[in-house]
Amino acid sequence: MQIPFISIEEVEHKLRWREVADAMLAGHRQNKARLGDLALERGTQSMLNRAAWIDGLGLALKSVTIYPDNADRKPPLPTIESVVVLFDDETGAIRALIDGQLVTKWKTAGDSVLGARLLARPDSKRLLIVGSGTVAGSLVDAYREVFPALEEVHIWSRNLDNARALADTKGCSVADDLQRAVEQADIVSTATMARQPIIMGDWVRPGTHVDLIGAFRLDMREADDVLMRKGKLFVDSRDTTIHDIGELSIPIAAGVLSEGDVIADYYDFANGEASGRGSAEDITVFKNGGGAHLDLMVAKLIYDKWSA
Repeated sequence: MQIPFISIEEVEHKLRWREVADAMLAGHRQNKARLGDLALERGTQSMLNRAAWIDGLGLALKSVTIYPDNADRKPPLPTIESVVVLFDDETGAIRALIDGQLVTKWKTAGDSVLGARLLARPDSKRLLIVGSGTVAGSLVDAYREVFPALEEVHIWSRNLDNARALADTKGCSVADDLQRAVEQADIVSTATMARQPIIMGDWVRPGTHVDLIGAFRLDMREADDVLMRKGKLFVDSRDTTIHDIGELSIPIAAGVLSEGDVIADYYDFANGEASGRGSAEDITVFKNGGGAHLDLMVAKLIYDKWSA
């Protein structure tokens, strides 16, 4: 039997952010995922492989190649290519190959809006997106769907032209002063490539929810120590964030935080062991780590939508 390839065009119009968040929470009610990573490098070129296996749900492997020099080719080629292989849990047979960009897009923003649904104030009115890349555009759409009461969406970026272009496309406003924008926001969602903190705890007022996405390596972080100490800390998965991403590992190594300061992850919420913010005045800080188990949950949802 020919193995199907599921493209963005075939299925994206069938997806909704609420359903993606629901699928992620439901996936955490099943057996805990087994995870495995493999990275290969050749100079500036990389191949990353992230696998997850959830009993009763299935198996998935996401393979990503990163070739930075492709941007300089004539004509230019994509610098990142990816595919997700979805396997059947009972037989191990390959169910489908799925466009990796499709899975990553819906996994990344879906992860963040699930965190916000659990932790942000339901009456949040002002959203600030920090960053102006592809993920930032997805976040605008995702947050608007999951928080229909939002009245203002602002975009801040170091690249003002990019911020303006994204704001025009999405019908948002551009924030020209990051500190003032953070001070006025109910939800702050960061999707940058920052190596050093750009969101300062002194700027964040009581009741704010901070959604940290960008940092994915040990030398990356977006929030300063003040914010990490004054906020109530949550993660999507302890196993893929605490020791693997600088957002948490750096302040833990410095003695600013301990592992015990992380209150809960999605498994705790799914199993009824966590309840989110304690009051409307709490500052909640959520680290989106985006592990392979989330790729599997989203890939399974995409496959079900496609096959239906």
